[in-house]
Amino acid sequence: MQAQRGKMSLQASQAYETFPASESRLGLARVYEVDPLKDNRWQDFVNRHPHASIFHSVGWLDSLSHAYGYEPVVYTTSSPTSELENGLLFCRIRSWATGNRIVSLPFSDHCAPLCDPGEEFDSLIHHMRADRVHKDWEYLEVRPVGGSFGNTIKQLGFKKAGKYVLHRVDLEPTAEEIFRQLHKDSIQRRVRHAERVRVREVCGKSEKLLREFYRLLVRTRARQNLPPQPYVWFKNLVDRTGDAMDLRLAYMENVPVAAVMVLHFKDTSYYKYGCSDERFHNLGAMPFLLWRALLHAKSLGSKTLDLGRTEDDHHGLLAFKNHWASVSESLTYWTFPSNMSVTAMKDWKLKLVNRICAHMPHRMLAAAGSLMYRHVG
Repeated sequence: MQAQRGKMSLQASQAYETFPASESRLGLARVYEVDPLKDNRWQDFVNRHPHASIFHSVGWLDSLSHAYGYEPVVYTTSSPTSELENGLLFCRIRSWATGNRIVSLPFSDHCAPLCDPGEEFDSLIHHMRADRVHKDWEYLEVRPVGGSFGNTIKQLGFKKAGKYVLHRVDLEPTAEEIFRQLHKDSIQRRVRHAERVRVREVCGKSEKLLREFYRLLVRTRARQNLPPQPYVWFKNLVDRTGDAMDLRLAYMENVPVAAVMVLHFKDTSYYKYGCSDERFHNLGAMPFLLWRALLHAKSLGSKTLDLGRTEDDHHGLLAFKNHWASVSESLTYWTFPSNMSVTAMKDWKLKLVNRICAHMPHRMLAAAGSLMYRHVG
């Protein structure tokens, strides 16, 4: 078995042979490229690393690859014949519309470098900067959690590309204690109201449930003047993440009125998507569903519910998450080279998309999402 795993590792890894002369004099460690979808060492490493998340998992990466055509790659200083001791995960994005770039990680709220913030990170990032020039990538983007990598990233010439707030709910207290800490008017009363009017929850992974979830998602995105992610993306998540994915819908009688998609990995659950029919907002179905998802996460042994990122100027969503979260922290995305105005470019494109989508019927909106999303990761 060990020999077979070593053979697979050699096939799924390749050495980056040379550094520019100025960098080779730094004495940096040799860096290898690993295909996380083919090298069994990656998932083993992710399972045991304390900072790994659902976004590092093979199921998530496989979904990204099949839905959008992105190429996951891991950079590591571990040789192909040894266990992985560190890794910097990216997706290569090739687009005729938005350019070629390498991002850690598209459509993922965050993606912590799985290495120490010192020599290992130095070696991997220096390799990435050389690789960007060698392979003609327009820019690199990294999405670390916490501030331990911030100073190093700035010293290496990276620029802030986006600022967000990351909310988390501590699940270690009892359910009764957690509920008492939630906002009384916005959460507690709405959950109780949904229970009184007999909002019904249905969980599962059937095609019917997924279709109804997607119709609610299209409706929600239309209110936001944005196209929905393609249906195939959610189908891939259902098929490729297995028991790590949790789809929950709320019904009033037989009408679907709200839905959430939650993912689970080790001791953390991740609220990733939520959508609703605005005609039934008075029922309190969204707070009800999220509370039910929280209870389920707690029953699985999760210690934290990650509510995901929110733009720091999205005041409505910030207020909603603040009514739930016991912990929040800033989340910064970084790009290299520093002369890339990625934030301004994204803002300009978002405004253009908003204007176009404001006048689209739902069916055209879904078709637009299928065409656009692979270019915007």
